Amino acid sequence: MSERRSIFITGGGSGIGRAVALYFAERGWFVGVADINEQGMQDTLGLIEGGFKYSHRLDVRDRAAWDVALEAFSTAAGGRIDVVVNNAGIAAGGDLVSMEKEEIDRCLDINLKGVLYGAQAAHPHLMKTAPGSALINTASAAGIMGGAGMSVYCATKFGVRGIAESLDAEWAADGIKVASICPSFIDTPLLDGTGRRGSNEVIRDRVKQAGLEITPVEEVAKTAWDAVHGQDLHYLVGKTARKLNFAKRWMPGRLRAQAKASSKPLGQ
Repeated sequence: MSERRSIFITGGGSGIGRAVALYFAERGWFVGVADINEQGMQDTLGLIEGGFKYSHRLDVRDRAAWDVALEAFSTAAGGRIDVVVNNAGIAAGGDLVSMEKEEIDRCLDINLKGVLYGAQAAHPHLMKTAPGSALINTASAAGIMGGAGMSVYCATKFGVRGIAESLDAEWAADGIKVASICPSFIDTPLLDGTGRRGSNEVIRDRVKQAGLEITPVEEVAKTAWDAVHGQDLHYLVGKTARKLNFAKRWMPGRLRAQAKASSKPLGQ
């Protein structure tokens, strides 16, 4: 097998996925990006110097497509996959009673089922490079504390953290490291969406109005590097995520009261 370490990143056509790809490529890794956005993937690869890069169109909701994508990347990378980053995800916001079934299903399928399928497909490849291989799941500060207008999204991100905790135990004997990274509000194109159907209020504007920090995406990329090389299970990214985690542990009653007081769904 090639000795150059390799990393496969879903949602690599923009945002966090792109930043992680660039960070690892700059440190000599063979980088594979997956996305449904062909142009986004090519733009990511265009930012990487040298030839140790690869792209593969992948809908993370398709379990069989995962096997094809990882086998193809393993071949391109010289027969090894050291890290898989389950990063693909979408935003979904709004009061639950007004959300369409299709909105709920799409968020669950991409954010939650996609992570489970990715982990299942990645395991045999990570076994080959263990110990030292890793599965990294992108969760969120929304997986620490639920907020009004975020029930479906929070469900997926609480789930992603739970998957990491389960597989951390389940795969320990295999020598595969598992971790989640939990960003708060990161400066990516997701902030420029509304997060819900029928709303004209972009997430970025609401975050700014609330006085919350927007963290540079490069900080998430560095955290992904730390997660691959560290021993922790959950990695918090940004001041907002760290403050939320502290408050959830030490001041849960106050945090709950604040959540109720600000129970204005997105777009209203």
